[in-house]
Amino acid sequence: MTVKSLIASFTQQEDLNFLLTNRVPRAALTRFMGWFSKIENPLVADASIALWKLFSDLDLSEASETRFKSLHACFTRELKPGLRPFDPDPDIVTSPSDGIIGAHGVIKDGELYQIKGAPYSLRDLVADPAVAETHRNGCFITLRLTSSMYHRFHAPADMTLEHVSLIHGDTWNVNPIALKRVERLFCKNERAVIRTHLSSGEPFTIVPVAAILVASIRLHALDRVLNAQTERPLAYVCNNNVRKGDELGWFEHGSTIILLAPGDFAFCPSVAEGARIRAGLPLWRRRVAADGM
Repeated sequence: MTVKSLIASFTQQEDLNFLLTNRVPRAALTRFMGWFSKIENPLVADASIALWKLFSDLDLSEASETRFKSLHACFTRELKPGLRPFDPDPDIVTSPSDGIIGAHGVIKDGELYQIKGAPYSLRDLVADPAVAETHRNGCFITLRLTSSMYHRFHAPADMTLEHVSLIHGDTWNVNPIALKRVERLFCKNERAVIRTHLSSGEPFTIVPVAAILVASIRLHALDRVLNAQTERPLAYVCNNNVRKGDELGWFEHGSTIILLAPGDFAFCPSVAEGARIRAGLPLWRRRVAADGM
């Protein structure tokens, strides 16, 4: 097979993937999946999980339970104790979840990117001028959770949760193929903006972004699920102190988390685009500490 034919074949596969996961009634399919996944029937659950395993790298050996009453229970499964230790160094900000590292780098005058050559506005993402200004020249990292991964996310550092807002939107797929083809995708999808400050005082923002089949995000600080059916008010004030590693909530399938940090943090050497990372492993180190090493 020639290089030209290989490229053509790869392009056709991307076209098919994009067609099957995006050129469909995304909202209706997402609502159906939300309903279907909560059916508590052993036969339905077992058959669904078996089919899921056929088309993914789903590994349930780390799960604390061996049987699940529904597909939803499998999606949001807990792990056996001690499997995701969080780096205890107070100068380290860790990954809040398992995921694949995507675009990351410096936010330049309020602009970041979903892939190279595809910028978007921080203000469009968070829909709050004050938050956008806070992180105008900070740094960011994108973590993508696939459907088979552990879906719970945790506090990446000791912090205080201050404010949560929900921004209604679409449910585009968030895989790399869609990111190449849909401009400003993260600014179009359903998402939450979780404003916090670290124990040392720096502002830190967590943006969970929903996707097709997953437009529901459970946040323990609010004791509720946020999704397309959530009615106003869509902004919530809170004052929750959490320790590094404390569980913040979960996605009901796979999706993306964008983290916005101050400019005085430096990426750890292990951070590389495309690398898989587990919850609790280092993402950033406070730059003063990094310079003094």
